[in-house]
Amino acid sequence: MAWRCAGLSWPRGTRIPVLGWEGGRVSPLTAGKELGFRAEGERRCVGARGNPCPLGAVVVGRATQGRCAECARLDRAHSVAADTIADDPRTYRVYLAWFGPGMVKVGITAETRGPARLLEQGAVVFSWLGRGPLMAARRTEELLRSALGVPDRIPYADKRAVRAALPGAAERAAEIEELHRRAVGLAGWAESLERMDFEAVDHAEVFGLDGLPAATGIVRELVDGGVVAGRLVAAAGPDLHLRTAEDGLVVLDTRLMTGWSLIGAGSGEGVTVPLLDVAGGAVQDGLF
Repeated sequence: MAWRCAGLSWPRGTRIPVLGWEGGRVSPLTAGKELGFRAEGERRCVGARGNPCPLGAVVVGRATQGRCAECARLDRAHSVAADTIADDPRTYRVYLAWFGPGMVKVGITAETRGPARLLEQGAVVFSWLGRGPLMAARRTEELLRSALGVPDRIPYADKRAVRAALPGAAERAAEIEELHRRAVGLAGWAESLERMDFEAVDHAEVFGLDGLPAATGIVRELVDGGVVAGRLVAAAGPDLHLRTAEDGLVVLDTRLMTGWSLIGAGSGEGVTVPLLDVAGGAVQDGLF
C-alpha cells in the first residue's frame, strides 16, 4: 500500500519528531528506529493551504518544497514569513538561534508555537530576545540584523556541515549569550516589544547530536523505484541521519519526501537514490 508523506513536524510538548501522512496518521521518529521506503511514479504537487493542486502538477525531485510554482505562490499569499500580513493579533517572540560556530540568525515566531519553529530549523541552541505585537517584532528583527550583522536565514547545507563537530554546551551558550547582551543593549527597539532575559535552550540531546559521526552522503532527490532505508541515528530540523546497511551515514531532508507515493522497504535494502558524496569515494556515479 502506498502512502503520501505530508512532511516532518515537531509537535509541541513532545520533542519527538513525527512524519505526517495524508489522512492524518503520524509516525513518531525515535532514535534507533528502522526506516525504509521506496518511491513510486512521479512526484506530484501537494497543493496549497489544505487544498489539492488543481493541475496535479509534476514537481522536480530536487525541490525542497513539494509544490508547483502556482501553489507555492498561493501558499505564501497569507504568510508572516513572506511579510504578506500585518494584522495578526497574536503575540510574537524574537529569538537568536545558533547552528554552529559563527552561524547565528535572528527570527520571529508566534508565541503560541513555543520552540517548535526552532526545532523545525534545527537550531542547536536558542534564546528568546523579546515579545510583543507582530510588527514590533518584525521591526526589531530588522534592527538586529542590521546592527549585529546576523542573517535571517542560514542554508541547511551549512548547518549539516558542522553537526558532527560541534563545540561543547558551555561554548555554544557563550557565543549566543554575547550576541544577546549586545542585542538587548541596542537603542531603537520598538517600544511595544518587551525585552527578555537570556536563557540558553540547547537541543543537542533532543536532536541526538552528541557523538554524531560525520555523514558520508546526503540524499539529493528521490526517484521512481529509489529506496532509502536505514536506522535513525539523529533528527535535526527536517533532516534524518540514517545508518545504512552499507554502514554509511546518510542525511535525508524529509522535505524531499512530500509529493511522492511511498511504499515500505526493508532496512537492509540500503540507499539507491542519488547522493551527494560528502566523505570522498562513497558515491559512484551519484548512487550509493
